[in-house]
Amino acid sequence: MRTAVFANGNYIDSPLARAARAICSLIIAADGGARHCRTLGITPQIIIGDMDSIEPDLLTQYEKGGVEIVRYPKDKNESDLELALDYARECGATDISIFGGFGDRWDFSTANLILLAQPRFSTFTLRCIHGMTETSLVRAGLPRRIAGNPGDTVSFLPLTADAQGVTLTGFRYPLQNETLAAGATRGLSNKLIAEAGTISISRGSLLCFHTR
Repeated sequence: MRTAVFANGNYIDSPLARAARAICSLIIAADGGARHCRTLGITPQIIIGDMDSIEPDLLTQYEKGGVEIVRYPKDKNESDLELALDYARECGATDISIFGGFGDRWDFSTANLILLAQPRFSTFTLRCIHGMTETSLVRAGLPRRIAGNPGDTVSFLPLTADAQGVTLTGFRYPLQNETLAAGATRGLSNKLIAEAGTISISRGSLLCFHTR
């Protein structure tokens, strides 16, 4: 099941975002992410979180309209987005697009990126879409085909430790069984030279930033 989760960061509309939204059958708003749904004229099926960032009038409007409200206490160990992803997983989501995952709070933006690496979310496709950039995680032992257009910018950055056995084909700067070191910038700003490229790694994980 394709699912869209709206977080409370900044939403940038784009053809990429609209295309991803259009094929989602489940819409979840993480607390204040409901404001993006209102702007887009979308009614979420579920609003989840501690309800500290959604406007009270908007919450009341959605609640009266039959939207399911899942409330959590303010003192909790998970962010509203993490709760939303867990809820989507329990609903049987197989493909999740996060919108509004990046904003003015760098700590929240970074935490949302780190969620891509959460092991319990490895059983489904998970991406953050921000404007024309799609961010996802490449895991060891799971080769990835990256479809796009020649000239698309694709950056690969190790998340926590060195990514080993990195092999890239279909890119301006190919790699063959090399290491991308954590804390280094070698993987920035590669370019597709065909309609698709492939990446595989033998150890570690890489954040993949694909800008069309």
